[in-house]
Amino acid sequence: MSTFVLVHGAWHGGWCWQRTAPLLERAGHEVHTPTLTGLSNTAHLLSPAVGLDTHIEDIVSYIEAYDLSEVTLVGHSYGGQVITGVADRIPDRLARRVHLDGFIGDGRPAIELLPEGPAGHYRHSVTEQGFDWLIPLRPLEKLGVTDSLDLEWLTPRLTPHPWKTYTDALSLSGNHEKVTGVFIESVDWMRVFQKYAEIAKESGWETYTLNTGHESMVTAPGELADTLLTIVEKDNA
Repeated sequence: MSTFVLVHGAWHGGWCWQRTAPLLERAGHEVHTPTLTGLSNTAHLLSPAVGLDTHIEDIVSYIEAYDLSEVTLVGHSYGGQVITGVADRIPDRLARRVHLDGFIGDGRPAIELLPEGPAGHYRHSVTEQGFDWLIPLRPLEKLGVTDSLDLEWLTPRLTPHPWKTYTDALSLSGNHEKVTGVFIESVDWMRVFQKYAEIAKESGWETYTLNTGHESMVTAPGELADTLLTIVEKDNA
């Protein structure tokens, strides 16, 4: 049995794994889906002070509180930045970190890791609609979500994301390099994270692709679960 901790990305919450988590549990694994401070069911805690360190502490504290070990830590999108910070803090509790179509994290703020186009959109929307401290919701169609039922399920659950998490630098000591890295890229959209898939491959990481859009946990939960199971079962073979 493996222990998964699934970390969502911007605008989401732990709820976004509801189609994927049961498939991992059915295969006999333990699954945790925490929500980051200020998002979803913790939106009442949102403030301009919520930053990257807040979210790293969320996951570190969660893993320690539940006394989890040999964790397969999965970070989607912005969550990839978070899990790099977690790996740097508590490498001995992790079996691996899986970056799911997201940032790997090298110390720079997340906004500097985005391609120029999306980064410009973020900055503009924060200024024009986000009161200079919130990232407004990104149109789901831009993320490769096209099915009307998926759009209806996702849209009302998304909440604005704290801008500070994208402008904070990621403080690293080097401990994160002790944790095995894996990368999964979703390829049926604008491929914002293709650069990091290539970096992962060049670094000798296991890399996988999913033929779906960015929201794979919603649009291709079966394929995502199968990939995650393949990753953990390699060690148990």
